[in-house]
Amino acid sequence: MPRETFETIISELDHEEDWRRMRATSTCMKGGPKAVEAIIHAIGQGTTHYKIEAIRMLARLGDPRAGLALAGLMKDEDDQVRQATMDALEHLAGVLDEPTAAALLEHLTDDRIQKRVTALLGVIPTSIGPLSERLKDPDESIRIRAAEILAHLLDPRSADAFVDAMSDPQLRDLATDTLRKLGAIRDRIEQLLDDLRAVEESELKEGVRQETVIQLHRIGRPAVEILLEYLEDDDWIVREAAADTLGKIGDVRAVEPLMDRLRSDKDTGVKEHALKSLGLIGDARPVELYVEVIPIRPLRILAVEALEKVKDVEVLRPHIELFKRLKTDRDGLISYNSGVILDKLEAATAQREMDEEAWAGKETA
Repeated sequence: MPRETFETIISELDHEEDWRRMRATSTCMKGGPKAVEAIIHAIGQGTTHYKIEAIRMLARLGDPRAGLALAGLMKDEDDQVRQATMDALEHLAGVLDEPTAAALLEHLTDDRIQKRVTALLGVIPTSIGPLSERLKDPDESIRIRAAEILAHLLDPRSADAFVDAMSDPQLRDLATDTLRKLGAIRDRIEQLLDDLRAVEESELKEGVRQETVIQLHRIGRPAVEILLEYLEDDDWIVREAAADTLGKIGDVRAVEPLMDRLRSDKDTGVKEHALKSLGLIGDARPVELYVEVIPIRPLRILAVEALEKVKDVEVLRPHIELFKRLKTDRDGLISYNSGVILDKLEAATAQREMDEEAWAGKETA
């Protein structure tokens, strides 16, 4: 019996036989970029049911290269496909690139999906640039819609575009109001951090820092870009507060800047808060950095805790021997979290082996 091609297996994501669907799923999960490209190609010829399963798989794979293909599916004739696409794009919001955000903007004139696209653009961090460009669009309705979305997001990156939009009679009032709010947000953040910086009594600093973080967290995502600036502040306690707050907000824009703090900051407390915050976000990018800092005594517990919180357990598999050693560590927290990681990897291995045995039996039959 000739061996089935990679593309053939992936085309069976919606096959009526369970073992074929499981085989297709496992092949996709292990296929990486090759699987993403194959699924994107297969969607074009797929049935409605296949499209839905393929869209869900693209969301699971978490590859930003799927963004443009998914943006195109927002105009599919079937409402179930459009809803699955919306769910997938929302799931991928943190990794989608500017070309995908720009492609989604093309759908703002479609009455069927206008509300969905508007909501989606509101959760994609890279949408600010394309939206800002649309404030100059010849179509008045597009300019107004883009301005309304940006006004809702209150992201400091849109400030310059709103200043330029002041010359547009249709946008002037909204631009003025948004710039006022953006200014108020920056003023509030600066005041909170200036007050924290002014605390001289060492016994009061931690309490004030914690209260500052609570106040900053209430501002939410509009504070992210400004807090990223404060990660470079000269005062260690300000950097601590910024790092701590970014983790609680949980925006993926903070991952790389927090990794930089963990690598290079001279203050151990800042490193600790950067590490805690990266763990809260759960992104896979810092895994190798976590492993590097395990030997550093003040960071080792936090590093293992952060590894346990990584959402994609498979990226931890190359370090399985390390976790086996750490499971016998004298520190209970390190031992416990290493054991949890090993349990997750064992469960994933068992599921894969069970699926492979099922496939082998079916193929032999």
